[in-house]
Amino acid sequence: MPVPQSAIPAYSVGVLCITGGLTGFLKTRSIPSLVAGIGVGALYLWSAEQIKKGAPNGIEGALGASAILLLSSLPRITKGPVPVVLALTSAGAGAYYGKTLYELRSHVHA
Repeated sequence: MPVPQSAIPAYSVGVLCITGGLTGFLKTRSIPSLVAGIGVGALYLWSAEQIKKGAPNGIEGALGASAILLLSSLPRITKGPVPVVLALTSAGAGAYYGKTLYELRSHVHA
């Protein structure tokens, strides 16, 4: 079972995504920024809650959200600092949750 501290990165990136989506919308009226930011952010926050409660699929959800954020950020990485920060943040979160999931699965099967 993951420790509740494992939820902290998901909470952090979730809030970052929602804030970024709202900011993108307010600055440029970008509906895709709003939808993506709230959608991915909500997935991170849901995952964080699952992890905190020790419920199933929290780590997997956070890993999935990280993959979505990374894959959506990479094509825009040359367009400025925001996509770079999103790509780096999602890669870091993905690495963390991937390692956590691997360790949990290895421990269960050991």
